[in-house]
Amino acid sequence: MSKNRNLVKRKVTIPVRVGDVSIGGGSPIVVQSMTNTDTADIEGTALQVADLARAGSELVRITVDRKEAAQAVPHIRDRLDQMNINVPLVGDFHYIGHKLLSENPACAEALAKYRINPGNVGFRQKRDSQFATMIETALTYDKPVRIGVNWGSLNQDLVVSMMDENSKLATPLDAAAVTREALIVSALTSAQKAEEIGLARDKIILSCKVSEVQALISVYQGLASRGEYALHLGLTEAGMGSKGIVASTAAMGILLQQGIGDTIRVSLTPEPGGDRTREVIVAQEILQTMGLRSFVPLVTACPGCGRTTSTVFQELAESIQSYVRNQMPVWQETYEGVEDLNLAVMGCIVNGPGESKHADIGISLPGTGEEPTAPVFIDGEKTHTLRGKGIADEFKKIVDQYISQRYPRRDGSSSAAAE
Repeated sequence: MSKNRNLVKRKVTIPVRVGDVSIGGGSPIVVQSMTNTDTADIEGTALQVADLARAGSELVRITVDRKEAAQAVPHIRDRLDQMNINVPLVGDFHYIGHKLLSENPACAEALAKYRINPGNVGFRQKRDSQFATMIETALTYDKPVRIGVNWGSLNQDLVVSMMDENSKLATPLDAAAVTREALIVSALTSAQKAEEIGLARDKIILSCKVSEVQALISVYQGLASRGEYALHLGLTEAGMGSKGIVASTAAMGILLQQGIGDTIRVSLTPEPGGDRTREVIVAQEILQTMGLRSFVPLVTACPGCGRTTSTVFQELAESIQSYVRNQMPVWQETYEGVEDLNLAVMGCIVNGPGESKHADIGISLPGTGEEPTAPVFIDGEKTHTLRGKGIADEFKKIVDQYISQRYPRRDGSSSAAAE
């Protein structure tokens, strides 16, 4: 079936290489995440990085906030290599990053990228020299840098100066507008300073993080219009649960639709004891539902109504969704392109057959008060009718068979030979 792909015209940005990952320059939008472990805990951090990478995070950022954390970084990299986890590590530095990088060369070398916040890299007369030290370290080890401005730690000297200049205008802007402009100015002037020190543009990624949806959209529209640096998107402190997901999707969805953004992170606050990988899955789902990338087969399912008081289709939809996620690592290793597969699990006869025909494989259950009898559609044509209590298992077998026949095997053998 036809795919809704490539409808968004991406803004052209300068490509940046982070380890084996390409950001910008027309490359697929990259998903990244961040650990919440104490980086000094080598095993705990390595295990969480591995979990995030296996979930699909293509870059993982770790906090490097003190000597013990910096000393742990090369050991974390070694431990990941032992686990065959090749995901690039990004070091998140604040306040004393210049010192940690200078005094821990093994850390500087093990990281694939440095994140520098110009709002707290140093204060007053020390700001420029400490920023320069970090950029020079990046040059020494040939590392790219994300200059990440955050409105929670914005350079207050810059804000005060811009507020003063604004107050002299005949028609001053409001304080929020000046703050948004200060974010953009901080990012761009810091990038210019980095270039003056010697860091090439293809080693620079910019971000301007805020926690309000409309502010994020405005800031990134302004930032994107003033340069060709690769851009990292993310709503900082997005929140917990559905609020964090909705806010991140609303903000980044608009920007991505406008072609803005080369890498994204969904900064969800996990539930107590919750799974950190949730933020990776949400980021993937944003990109995939917008038709920008494919990660796992999509399962379309109706919400249910008065015609679907039976729980059969709900249970089937949940079963198929779980099966797809669990099988995806195996499928992805075996079959090329399987992430583009679309499935539909519908609950009644009103829209069910039509939706099922639009999917690669679809099943339409009968609705309320009827025996579980369900037609199956493959590539728009009805091919099976499933009945009884074993519908879920039979449908999974049909999915497996379809995948083995449609998608080429990565070992080069044909599907027919595999059968």
